[in-house]
Amino acid sequence: MLRQLAIKRVALIDDLSLEFAAGLGVLTGETGAGKSILLDSLGLVLGARADAGLVQAGAERAVVSAVFTADALAVALPILDDAGLELEPGEDRLVLRRIISAEGRSRAFVNDQPVSAGLLRQIGSRLVEVQGQFDSGGLTDPAGHRDLLDAFGGLAGLRADTAATHRKWQTLTKAFHDQQAALTSSLGDADWLRHALSELEDIGPVADEAGKLAEERRFLQSQERILEAIEGSRSAVSGKHDVASALRGAMRALERSADKVGERFQPAILALERAAIEFDEAMSTIDELARDVDLDGSRLDAVETRLFALREIARKHRCEPDALADVQQKLAENLAALERADLALAEAEQAAAAARTQFETAALALSEARQAAARQLDVAVADELAPLRLEKAEFRTDIARLSQDQWNSTGCDRVRFAVRTNPGMPFGAIERIASGGERARFLLALKVVLAAADPVGTLVFDEVDAGIGGATAAAVGERLAKLGEALQVLVVTHSPQVAARGVRHLHVSKAEIDGRSRTDVHDLTADQRREEIARMLSGETVTEEARAAALQLLLPGEQGQSAA
Repeated sequence: MLRQLAIKRVALIDDLSLEFAAGLGVLTGETGAGKSILLDSLGLVLGARADAGLVQAGAERAVVSAVFTADALAVALPILDDAGLELEPGEDRLVLRRIISAEGRSRAFVNDQPVSAGLLRQIGSRLVEVQGQFDSGGLTDPAGHRDLLDAFGGLAGLRADTAATHRKWQTLTKAFHDQQAALTSSLGDADWLRHALSELEDIGPVADEAGKLAEERRFLQSQERILEAIEGSRSAVSGKHDVASALRGAMRALERSADKVGERFQPAILALERAAIEFDEAMSTIDELARDVDLDGSRLDAVETRLFALREIARKHRCEPDALADVQQKLAENLAALERADLALAEAEQAAAAARTQFETAALALSEARQAAARQLDVAVADELAPLRLEKAEFRTDIARLSQDQWNSTGCDRVRFAVRTNPGMPFGAIERIASGGERARFLLALKVVLAAADPVGTLVFDEVDAGIGGATAAAVGERLAKLGEALQVLVVTHSPQVAARGVRHLHVSKAEIDGRSRTDVHDLTADQRREEIARMLSGETVTEEARAAALQLLLPGEQGQSAA
């Protein structure tokens, strides 16, 4: 709720501070007194476009501040959080401030923290709604009609279900498309994998095989020198210089005399025995090496063929030949994963399709509920039109089904409020069909019906009573008062019937001071209020009859009491 509005050096206003309260507040005054300046000032602090023409002549800058109660602070906090702004702990009010220089430069603040005009406007639109004869925002903005209808019909639950199922559908659909794209791009990889695996399976690599083959190749390539060494070794220990026979002969000679010397020969005998055994082992190894020698070269050819084949395929895979077995295993795993991806893709497609069905079911249920709420809204608004001298006018909530590619988290409907002022005319948007005064009364009727649905806590009506009087004006005042029971309502009016229903009455006047025109605002007492209503009834000259009529217009309980 708006608590205070402070204006400095705006047009004809020097320095003005206004206090506001809950309920219906009215602003009256002669034409040209400066009521529009008040509305312009309020617009500035709510984020309207800065206009250097509003800065008082000769002043360096104009300043407008608006103080809102804690409920407004709760509304603004999510917006401030999104913008990365933090308020001081313990803040119990919201203060918006706008400074405009004479050159047209603008600065905006929220609780003394600098913000952009756009952010100020975003916050302001959540706090105050101004409805005038020529306004194109608020209820006349089709973008908000669907939300208003949903709030009126109490469709928050269905709306939440629709949004949740839409998010789920979008998430699963994206996952399916991502998998599909990945699989499509990998189809060529699958062909390559199958070819590469076929080559590896044909050659059948074994772990560490290449290293062993390379060692064997080196052996086979040196077999001539190996044979020479073997034969030389055999010649050195054979014939008359038979080493084995000599070792055994020496061992027997010592054994024959061992009983004569005790244990003295035993170490020598054991050493000769070990030497004979090791000599035999050495000759056996030499014989084995001789048997491994490939005299015809066939083994060397086989080893080289295998080794070169392993090296060639290793170069294709940019790895060491001994790692080919691991490469084969990895390729097989990748191919298996791609083949499993087909099944996973089918499952993802089914999940996305099921989620879409859930979303469509929720959206259609929401749409059906909207149709019922629309019928209720149309009846409720119709009941409000006749007393406002709009008995020939009609209001209709149009709900159109969007094309499926336009369905979103809010459902499948486009909602528009449409009116016609006379039978036989086509329905159209409020701002296009109705005249200024008719539009204002349409908006008032809507506001009364939608008071509980519209989250904005402060409403400002600019001359909603234009062009009407008598019983119609009284009906307007009654509905403004009714609206004031739920919201804070401020109305600029020339109607005494409307002014009489206010719980607070501000009078706007203009006077010439030191050769300059200045606008001032006064909070009227009960007596002053009666006099102002009498003036509005009689014109320039206030008669006793007008004063008596003013008393009759004032609500019971307010006659003779202060409205301050």
